[in-house]
Amino acid sequence: MLFSSITFLFYFLPPVLLLYFAVPFRAKNLVLLLASLLFYFYGEPIYTLLLFGSALSAYIHGLLIARFRATKLSRVFLVSSIAVSLMILGFFKYADFAIETVNGILGTGIGLLNIALPIGISFYTFQTLSYTIDVYRKKAQVQKSFLKLFTYVALFPQLIAGPIVRYTTIENELSLRKHSLADAAYGAGRFVLGLGKKVLLANAFGLFCTEFRASAAPSVLYYWLYAIAFCLQVYFDFSGYSDMAIGLGRIFGFKFLENFDYPFISTSVSEFWRRWHISLGAWFRDYLYIPLGGNRVSLPRWLFNILVVWFLTGLWHGASWNFVVWGLFFAVFLAMEKLFLGRVLQKLPKFVSHMYLLIVVVISFVIFNAGSIAEIGTDLSSMFGLAGLPFSTFETRYALSSYAVLFVVAILGCTPLVSRLYKRIQNNKLGFCARAVSPLVLAALLILITAYLVDGGFNPFLYFRF
Repeated sequence: MLFSSITFLFYFLPPVLLLYFAVPFRAKNLVLLLASLLFYFYGEPIYTLLLFGSALSAYIHGLLIARFRATKLSRVFLVSSIAVSLMILGFFKYADFAIETVNGILGTGIGLLNIALPIGISFYTFQTLSYTIDVYRKKAQVQKSFLKLFTYVALFPQLIAGPIVRYTTIENELSLRKHSLADAAYGAGRFVLGLGKKVLLANAFGLFCTEFRASAAPSVLYYWLYAIAFCLQVYFDFSGYSDMAIGLGRIFGFKFLENFDYPFISTSVSEFWRRWHISLGAWFRDYLYIPLGGNRVSLPRWLFNILVVWFLTGLWHGASWNFVVWGLFFAVFLAMEKLFLGRVLQKLPKFVSHMYLLIVVVISFVIFNAGSIAEIGTDLSSMFGLAGLPFSTFETRYALSSYAVLFVVAILGCTPLVSRLYKRIQNNKLGFCARAVSPLVLAALLILITAYLVDGGFNPFLYFRF
């Protein structure tokens, strides 16, 4: 079930909200858990059992780690919990990828398993891993209630598209959280804005990319427009889903951490990854990069750490070599910035360093979206005029004129300008008017989104690979 669907917006969410706020607090987690299981079961009936099994494994291992904390068995159970989680993720997400790789290298003919990928498995696996690791590190108290832990793992606002919510973030709120009209209003507004990002912006850019791939008259300019459009599609899709998750969480009394912080205003790749998919970057930093030694090691070992982390970051995004290349592509730039490029960028005008970042990111997402290694070469050579294509064509100019307003609106939406303007208005004499008009604007936006969805508009789901 997608947040950006009529089924979710008008048949699932309203009764869940009514029931949730009607029951006493002691029953709220149960309502949330049952709603989350129904939400997941709607799209993944069989794999709901896998979700249950992952939560049960984390629960049992957490109890055993805490029970034998003073002995070596505690570490044994930690390793066991990590192994179980990674084996589940590895089997369902990477088994066929491994078979294809072996077949390609050795020329064997091992048959593929053709296993359907459980939606959201990468997200909830990282959440169960963070729970047992934090219990072992004594950063989290062991959860003795399976109901509460299962609610954390299955919580539908962030189940299929993140952000990756750590147990420590909502540990206290699972047992005691406050609800207020102010939080509900903020959450509803944040949800509608995120929904608008997804439906009105990301979906439109998705349609642009689809039309580009079907084009019979590509050009260098068209390839660059496609690359920029896909970057914007991913950003508004992913940040939109994060906004919706944060908004829904606030309505239900949970305060999830921010996942995006205007990444396209960055002036280096290092800064970009402090602003983009913050929960994933922080997860790899705290549970892999630092345990490997971080940057407090020799230069060769540090380079090894960077390559391992970004190899796995790429692989986390999808079971395909283009994702690995994508991750290693960022690893190279991060290493160069640490070694020498960062000092150079600091001396350059911000406009130049900003353009450097944007070009690197645009190229990276061409790699990300390629269907194969060969397609990466085709796309990049076409972008840089090495494929014999004309700079522009009539079809390119028509596409640009048709989508020009969308590009302008989206590019402005990638910056904090609109948010800063709204905050400035709130703090002056027009603040009362702004607060009064905001609900009407959000209501109008929801009506527009609903009309788009009822019309059956283009509504792709980018997260099946996760």
